[in-house]
Amino acid sequence: MHILRKLNPQPGRTLLDIGCGWGTLMLTAAKVFKLNVVGITLSQEQYDYVNQRIKDEHLEDVAEVQLVDYRELKHDPFDYVTSVGMFEHVGEENLGLYFKDVARFMKDDGTALIHGITRQQGGATNAWLTKYIFPGGYVPGMAENLGHIVDAGMQLDDLEPLRRHYQRTLEIWDTNFNAHREEIQAAQGESFTRMWDLYLQAAAASFESGNIDVMQFLISKGASGKDLPMTRDYMYL
Repeated sequence: MHILRKLNPQPGRTLLDIGCGWGTLMLTAAKVFKLNVVGITLSQEQYDYVNQRIKDEHLEDVAEVQLVDYRELKHDPFDYVTSVGMFEHVGEENLGLYFKDVARFMKDDGTALIHGITRQQGGATNAWLTKYIFPGGYVPGMAENLGHIVDAGMQLDDLEPLRRHYQRTLEIWDTNFNAHREEIQAAQGESFTRMWDLYLQAAAASFESGNIDVMQFLISKGASGKDLPMTRDYMYL
C-alpha cells in the first residue's frame, strides 16, 4: 500500500509491475485503486499462480500477467510503473538499460516507484552471495542509480531510505525460518539450511551497520509529476 499511495494513482489508469512476483502489488492496485494492471515475470510458477488469482478474483477485465523478459515487452506506455527488488539483480552492465526501459514504459506524464537494495557508499558485489544466493547480482550505489535515472530522461520526485525496516524484516524472516528449521532441513538438507540461516542473519547485520540500504525512488518522465501532491503527507495516510 505504501508504494501504491506514493504514486497517487487515479482510477481507470494503467500500471505496469516489472517483476510482479506473486501478484500482490498489481492485484491490490486493481482492487483497491481501480487501475488496469499488467504484471510481468520470468517465473513459470509465479505466472501460473497470478493467472489463477486473476481468475479466482474475477479480475480478467482489469488485470493481466505475462511471462516475458521486461526488455522484450511490447505494450503501449503506462501511466504508472512499479518495480520492487529488480534492479539489484540485472547486473552492473545492464543497470542503465534497465532504467531506460522503465522510462520507455512510462507515458510522458507518467510516474514510477522503483524499490530495491542499494548502497550509499557506492556499488558492490559479494563473492559468497554471487556463488550461493544471487548469481549475477550487483548492489548499485545510490548516486549510480540517480545518474541512470537522469540519463534515461527521468527526474526524481522523492527518495526514501528503508534500511531499518528491511533489517527488521530479515530478523523476522530468520525467526520464522528457524521455527521450521527441522522440516526445512529434512526437505533441503543441512548444507542449504545452514547457508540460508547465515544469509538471513548476515543480511540483517549488513542493513543494521549501514553497509547496504533499501531505497524507494519516486520518479517522473521528464519534469512532470503533475499528479503528485505538493507535500509528502498523502504518502502516509
